[in-house]
Amino acid sequence: MKEECLICKAPLEYLQEDVLMECSICHKSEFSKTRCVNGHYVCNECHSKGVDSIVGLCLNETSCDPIEIIGKMMDMQFCHMHGPEHHIMVGAALLTAYHNAGGQIDLAKALSEMISRGSKVPGGACGFWGACGAAISTGMFISIITGSTPLMNEAWGHSNLMTSRSLAKLGEIGGPRCCKRNSYMSIITAIDYAEEVTGVRMHKPQIVCRHMSSNSQCIGKRCPFHPSNQ
Repeated sequence: MKEECLICKAPLEYLQEDVLMECSICHKSEFSKTRCVNGHYVCNECHSKGVDSIVGLCLNETSCDPIEIIGKMMDMQFCHMHGPEHHIMVGAALLTAYHNAGGQIDLAKALSEMISRGSKVPGGACGFWGACGAAISTGMFISIITGSTPLMNEAWGHSNLMTSRSLAKLGEIGGPRCCKRNSYMSIITAIDYAEEVTGVRMHKPQIVCRHMSSNSQCIGKRCPFHPSNQ
């Protein structure tokens, strides 16, 4: 079983209050609630370093299946079992599949915006904010393809409804968090809602998780993507 700390592989601990910590990689100091039991801390920027490499993958991708696309991202060197990189990857996979399925967007511009927005959602948001970053990423996806702003009517509504639908699905399953499970569930929820809103149909596959052995907190048969549930 792989543990959590990128420095020493020890488990993480989550604090109830912010503590000033120094990133063990870049040595930047910032407040956070997360560290490993040995005291190491890795900032969101360092944890997600390399995530911009998905742009090349996405621009050369032809698949209309966002699960297939995010699977390729998960196999890239920058991606960890858990981490804020998923807050970008979910929306990026959806944007790419949506574009390939006929969605009329400037994909390069949309991906750049997704990276900008998704990188602002910190790790641990699922437990501390009550809003998983993977679910928020689906709302960002809808916001980008509809051109939503805080002053719009229908597009604003669709973006918020998207996030709420994803969060509802995740909440029904319960915790502890799994960035892979949350990403998969958020994406398949977004596939349905995007078609409802735009008429663009992405491919929606059956999902069998292949990351169980890498997750020390795997919920097993409670996960809808566990092999026993297929």
